[in-house]
Amino acid sequence: MSLPGMLAVFTYPFIVRALLVGVAVSLCAALLGVILVLTRHSMIGHGLAEVGFAALSLALALGLPPLAVSIPIVVAASFLIMLLSQRSGGQGDAVIGMVASGALSTGVIITALTRGFNIDVYNYMFGSILAASKADVTLSAALSAVVIGLYVLFYNRLFSIVYDESYAQACGINVTFYQFLLAFLTALTVVLGMRMMGVLLISSLIIFPAMTAKGLVASFKAVVVAAAIVSVVCFLVGMFLSFIMDIPTGASVVAVNAAVLLLSTLKGRYLPAGR
Repeated sequence: MSLPGMLAVFTYPFIVRALLVGVAVSLCAALLGVILVLTRHSMIGHGLAEVGFAALSLALALGLPPLAVSIPIVVAASFLIMLLSQRSGGQGDAVIGMVASGALSTGVIITALTRGFNIDVYNYMFGSILAASKADVTLSAALSAVVIGLYVLFYNRLFSIVYDESYAQACGINVTFYQFLLAFLTALTVVLGMRMMGVLLISSLIIFPAMTAKGLVASFKAVVVAAAIVSVVCFLVGMFLSFIMDIPTGASVVAVNAAVLLLSTLKGRYLPAGR
């Protein structure tokens, strides 16, 4: 494909909508992913995605708007996971596993008893960003603005919690409140990302860019900026490859992220800093 032909791809309205939604979700996932990875809560994205699948199955079975049903259910699940994690004495991974497996089995049962694994369920499981509507773009822009706005507003407090929870608490910061805020923002991002990446892949959008950035730079601010850049660039490359190779967008984006993480890991291992 020639350069003019490649550029012409981005003139299609559905491509433009997919780009807007994808960039917004990629940016939100990267910002939150840094904190989740550094505080070892990165798997909450996977758990909430499976809760999202159960919510989507319920919405499709009842004939209700998927996002309208998914948002409150996934947000409630994020609060439940955070509450149980705090009361379990550091066994957050076990709590996430229990909630995720329970939600996944519920979603499968609802789907099997109602409409079966039709094209709607398939699209939400594996992603269908090219089918994003104007309403999807509007909702994504609004929720992304909320996520990024709150992230910027509470950046210093979030950094303090990442650095040392005990120190942050001693400084008068309400650590519990910000943990629940982080769970809330993650839930919104997961719901947005399910349309783009699918239930099975959205957690990778949270983990991969943060892990890549963590291996490239040292300071917290630099990791945040690097993760955001890596996430958006990998999305753009993955989406372009999916279009010209006719492969699923979500899987393409994850593959690009995985390749970049592998290259950054090899660079850190075989090309020490200062060389």
